[in-house]
Amino acid sequence: MSKKKYDNVAYLMIAPAYSVFMLFVLIPIGFVLYYSVTNYNMYSQPDFIGLKNYIRMFSDEDYLLAVKNTIQYSLGFLIPQLTIGLLFAVLLNRSSRLIAVFRTAIYIPNVMSMVCVSMVWLWIYNPTFGLLNNILGHLGIPFQQWLQDPEKALSCIIVMSIWKSCGYSMVIYLSGLTGIPNSLYEAAKLDGANEVQQFFSITWPMLRPTTFFLLITGMMNSFAVFEQVNIMTGGGPFNQTTTIVHQIYRRGFLEYKMGYASSMAVVLLIFSLIVTFFIFKFGSTGQDNELS
Repeated sequence: MSKKKYDNVAYLMIAPAYSVFMLFVLIPIGFVLYYSVTNYNMYSQPDFIGLKNYIRMFSDEDYLLAVKNTIQYSLGFLIPQLTIGLLFAVLLNRSSRLIAVFRTAIYIPNVMSMVCVSMVWLWIYNPTFGLLNNILGHLGIPFQQWLQDPEKALSCIIVMSIWKSCGYSMVIYLSGLTGIPNSLYEAAKLDGANEVQQFFSITWPMLRPTTFFLLITGMMNSFAVFEQVNIMTGGGPFNQTTTIVHQIYRRGFLEYKMGYASSMAVVLLIFSLIVTFFIFKFGSTGQDNELS
């Protein structure tokens, strides 16, 4: 087969994937960029207003609070979720039927719908008949207004999100652990290294690329947090759990300020790209099968 004919066949084979990418990613991004500099309200023709939407965000208290909440959520969710997932992976990195049961039990929440999980945790956090307050009552501790307390609501959502997602991190870390040669641990044992020393000298350095992958995907998910917020608190109380994506939804589909919502989406995209760039710049070191 000639090179030209080979290239044509190759382009033809990747055309469906690129067509879907263009139709559902590139073109929508183009529309968002356009609407972000207009006053589009979904009913009338959009008028060009320049950077007024972007300027407005700096004086929008609800949006600024959403940015703060999103950052707090990301920091409170990402590191504990990775840590717990790694801990489970190390503890369950062995073969037995009982271990398989534990792995399945930890991973099941990750495949459950966020709507279902949110409804279950709404019951757990219920201030009157919820499981958590019932446990506290038996311990003689006063009932708590978990999702109704402005100081506790965001933390409650973070705890639920960690519970749901740590199984995914565990599975990815387990796949990374299987790529570490046993000969390294055997050599370390001969040198007198205990399990803690083996972890910090062998396991952790070898899992850096895995951690890097989980860091990128977890960061993207944490910036896009919406479902649990919308279902469990609706952004309340007093906007203490509202996030950037929740504000985009509220402004665009409840207040019909689609131009303003589009500008928020553009800023979120730019911020995500900047954070991703720095993570790639300073975090992508090491290989799964190499020690640092």
